[in-house]
Amino acid sequence: MKWTGLFFLGYALFIIGVLAALWKLGVLADIGTTWTLIGLVIAIGIGVMVAVSSSGIKENIQIDRK
Repeated sequence: MKWTGLFFLGYALFIIGVLAALWKLGVLADIGTTWTLIGLVIAIGIGVMVAVSSSGIKENIQIDRK
């Protein structure tokens, strides 16, 4: 779970950087608040799906009992 959180933190920083660049260019003002929020929710959803899917293989541990 530690790597999943770290990946998602990096992805969130990436999304913040993209939003800051789009804001500075004036693109966010042209498309409006509603579409910006919809795109942000979609981007966060994709980030969660990728973080969970790349979190590794789940293995069962077998304990030998005598």
